[in-house]
Amino acid sequence: MDIQSAVFVSSYPKESACPKGGPPEFAFIGRSNVGKSSLINMLTGRKGLAKVSATPGKTRLLNFFLINQKWHLVDLPGYGYARVSKSERRTLENLINGYFERRAELYCAFVLIDSNLPPTKIDLEFVHQMGLLQVPFVLVFTKADKAGQKLAEENIAAFMHKLSETWETLPHYFVTSSERRTGRDELLQYIDQSLKA
Repeated sequence: MDIQSAVFVSSYPKESACPKGGPPEFAFIGRSNVGKSSLINMLTGRKGLAKVSATPGKTRLLNFFLINQKWHLVDLPGYGYARVSKSERRTLENLINGYFERRAELYCAFVLIDSNLPPTKIDLEFVHQMGLLQVPFVLVFTKADKAGQKLAEENIAAFMHKLSETWETLPHYFVTSSERRTGRDELLQYIDQSLKA
């Protein structure tokens, strides 16, 4: 898939405010500071499309981008909730859960995991929740260039092993690096195939 156009559409405070009956949606979500904005910009080839911040957890809304006039890329808030109050945390949880529980236009969610870290409880719990909600999703391991290939491979293997303790069929996964553009073609091909299916 070639990205011909990538345009910001709008931001919405909750799922019920999002337009209904629109193009297929592919949602991107991960823990705060997982490199989501960098990945979105790398995928679309638009350097400033998603705002990269030095402060984790800046995304607070459902941000919609129209890609190639055919599908929506949806940038969701992170689930790490960096430096937010309890009430704000609840608001973000309700926003995320509401989107995944009720969004009919969602084709697939890309759950981003930092490949530099060993499996974390919060990531494993979120993936488990996606399974309970029966949301179609794949895993995207990010920042594969940061700590070296060997460490990334070990952490990815450890994460998948942890999942295998409770999952009968493991989710599909991709390995990416925004710096080196690793995984870009594979992710876009996956989206392309999902649209055609």
